Amino acid sequence: MVEERELVDSAVLVPVYRDAANDLRLVLIRRTEGGIHGGQLAFPGGRRDPGDASALETALREAEEEIGLGRDRVRVLEALPVFDTMSTSFRVAPFLAAIARPDAWRPNEREVAEVLEPRIADLAAPEARGEEDLQLPGWTAPRRIRYLRVGSARLWGVSYRILEPVLPRLTGSELGV
Repeated sequence: MVEERELVDSAVLVPVYRDAANDLRLVLIRRTEGGIHGGQLAFPGGRRDPGDASALETALREAEEEIGLGRDRVRVLEALPVFDTMSTSFRVAPFLAAIARPDAWRPNEREVAEVLEPRIADLAAPEARGEEDLQLPGWTAPRRIRYLRVGSARLWGVSYRILEPVLPRLTGSELGV
């Protein structure tokens, strides 16, 4: 029997840009310790505020609040499929966006421990992929999870599920980024 739960609407940007060497890069954050997603890699974003007119508005507002990415630097390429988190009751609306990288990130110290900018080619490499059994609070048994290695960290969960189907398209440059 599946447990019914009320989901919290949230949205994220999946920001990509070309660096000086013309390599395509992804922008990720590592959340500060504490809270339900503490220490995890994620996309800039968060829960929808009552004043947000849309999920896209949420993603843009949150990206600006979390890392200082102004809306004028964002070109939304497409809305990606919505995902529900498996253990924390969030419904996440992701938006793939080409960005003009600012000269410096301005991470919100309360929410963001670090901004990461891995190359898409590195994320798409076979050696970046991994799997392990993970036991989270609320799960009756460990589950096999897939992840991507980002340096010494791992991108997993809903962030992995958002990125995984988009990676082949990004490596093929079919999106015109």
